[in-house]
Amino acid sequence: MLIVVASIAASFPCTVAASEQAPPWSAPATTSVVQEEKVFHNAGAELSGTLYLPRGGKALGAVVVTHAASLPLRDQPLYRHLHEMLPSLGVAVFGYDRRGSGKSGGDLKASDYTLLADDAIAAVRAINTDPRIDPRRVGIWGLSQGGWLALLAASRSPDVAFAVSISAPMVTPDIQMIFLSANILRVNGYSQADIDQAIATRKAVDDYMRGSVDRATAQRMLDAAKVQPWFKLIYMGETVGDRATSRWRKEIEHDPARTLEKVEVPVLMLYGSADPVVPVATSVDHLQALADKHPNVEVEVIAGADHHMEVSADPKTQLDPARFDERPEAPEYFAVLASWLTKHGIARGRVGADRN
Repeated sequence: MLIVVASIAASFPCTVAASEQAPPWSAPATTSVVQEEKVFHNAGAELSGTLYLPRGGKALGAVVVTHAASLPLRDQPLYRHLHEMLPSLGVAVFGYDRRGSGKSGGDLKASDYTLLADDAIAAVRAINTDPRIDPRRVGIWGLSQGGWLALLAASRSPDVAFAVSISAPMVTPDIQMIFLSANILRVNGYSQADIDQAIATRKAVDDYMRGSVDRATAQRMLDAAKVQPWFKLIYMGETVGDRATSRWRKEIEHDPARTLEKVEVPVLMLYGSADPVVPVATSVDHLQALADKHPNVEVEVIAGADHHMEVSADPKTQLDPARFDERPEAPEYFAVLASWLTKHGIARGRVGADRN
């Protein structure tokens, strides 16, 4: 695994472009946030990211951001609250484009969760070399699939000092996708018979991937489902792939509970009480059963929040696959995150330009 090789752009304030004229009524902010473009390498790919930090900050804690499955770019709305919120608490934020997306090289289709987690570890090691960062206080924040990756990275490297896992279920990916598919059909008005067929189709393909159903049987189920009007909503291809090379087969082998058993650093796991994407109640039950063995793990369910910690989107909007403007809104989410980072010494109070 290789790490950072270059910082490719000078820092500049992220709030006001240098060419803009400030209005006469403006006043200087207590914390001025700067951003720097950086590249780093892992497994033959050059990955590109942006480091956000308070101007003049020293011995900073830091958060590396791992990606939700459908949101691979560093500047998407879901991640902006981190670099808008955390630098004023003395925490730098490093977001990067996932391999095969944006300015990052590599091939996502040839990757698996382990490789993506190792990319995040490489990002941690990259910013650990920055003299303004305290390498003892650098961890990972991830949402949904990114939450799984945050835990997996923490289980694989002592360089990861903490993990914040948002909306990452404590069930395997196939179980989560069955839960999601059923809810997608429910909020779009499909019948229980349609839901049952969708679930049976998913299970047939998953069982083939596990070797308990033959490929022809799984394909027959898929052929019957793909002509249904709801098929395009449930994230399935029309052809059963070869299990020997299938990325999905590798994914469903991922057991987040087993990963969590290997994580010894502090972990914050947050869920929304109104999340139709992952089985929150089941996940919390699993975590409560493990609580005695894992005192390093704190779990909170945020009232009224959905999968992305929003509170204003109705279920149909939440589950719209064409939507990419999700962003956290729940005040409780921001309060819990800031409190936990402070309690564990990652955030050390506000950093002002006039105090450094």
